[in-house]
Amino acid sequence: MVNITHVDVLSLAASIPYANELTAIANASSDHVSFISYSDEFLNGVLGHNASQQLVAETSWEAFHEAGVYNIETGLLYATSNWNGSFDNPINVTAIDINRDNEITSIRYPNLAEANGGAAFYPVGSSPNSSEGQQIVFADEGDFYNASRLTLANPATNESRVLLNSFYGRNFSSLNDVTQHYHTGDLWFTDARYGYWQYFRPEPVIRPQVYRFEPKTGVVQAVADDFIAPNGIEFSPDFKHVYVTDTGVHTFPGKDNQTDPATIYRFDITEDGKRLKNRQVFAYASRGFPDGIHTDTMGNVYSSCGSGDGVDVWNPEGVLIGKFAVSGGSNNLAFVPGGIYIFNGYKVFKVSIKAEGRTVRRDFGLN
Repeated sequence: MVNITHVDVLSLAASIPYANELTAIANASSDHVSFISYSDEFLNGVLGHNASQQLVAETSWEAFHEAGVYNIETGLLYATSNWNGSFDNPINVTAIDINRDNEITSIRYPNLAEANGGAAFYPVGSSPNSSEGQQIVFADEGDFYNASRLTLANPATNESRVLLNSFYGRNFSSLNDVTQHYHTGDLWFTDARYGYWQYFRPEPVIRPQVYRFEPKTGVVQAVADDFIAPNGIEFSPDFKHVYVTDTGVHTFPGKDNQTDPATIYRFDITEDGKRLKNRQVFAYASRGFPDGIHTDTMGNVYSSCGSGDGVDVWNPEGVLIGKFAVSGGSNNLAFVPGGIYIFNGYKVFKVSIKAEGRTVRRDFGLN
């Protein structure tokens, strides 16, 4: 049994009180996820007929903040905690056993200081249909003692190694998120300033940018700039586009500026898979700011909205079609077979839906 609110979009266009009613519905409870539908596309293409939701875990610390990567060999889904203001208790990795009552385990990896985003990593040159050799690459924000970097971890052995920790010797600010291109094996990642804004990284010495890195050759290129805070990054299912969220509205604690970006930008990827062109605004969050971002196999775009209503969903044309609403918002989500896990800081929810995530078949060995 799920609670679905059907939005009259035409009435919403001319009624601020109606908009406030929807906001109240979205934030009515912190122990369940509400479904808010703006379009039949959301009902039929995303939810389907057997949608359900449940609170599956709750911790005393913000264990469920970012990442959300499944590893086939261990059978665990890996999230990262939120920075809590203490170097004595840094960001840790939280493993969720999604196959066994969602049991929770905290893990620390060598060479990983302040992990944030993450993605499944496959050996360069492997088939897009193969999950063999799967590991996890983390975007490590770094701290005052460790450079910000990309770290490769093998959850099955607890081994890890640094892939990249500078732009030809220049320090990154605070790497935020990363994803791997299936066909080239390149890693695309974002570098924002959250470590500095949250007082655990030094003052930045490089622009906030999006980068492409070749793990096999060591080549790293800046491919996009003109952001305040490039954050989540994701490919379209056909790998013709890349989506980047800019959470520039949210910087130093208590200093949010509502006129700064809370925006998703879409770029076209050049035919050689190495450069970006044709930057355009794809969507602007109705509330909060779009953080972690994912696509499904139909090209719909899902973004967890911090300080917002939860997870917003847009169709490939950038039209808002629905929300998975939870009080307090969300910073990221993870697609699993048959649904999604929504990270809500101290809590994680499982939502069963029809739509399938872009990465699910490979990451779960279903090809």
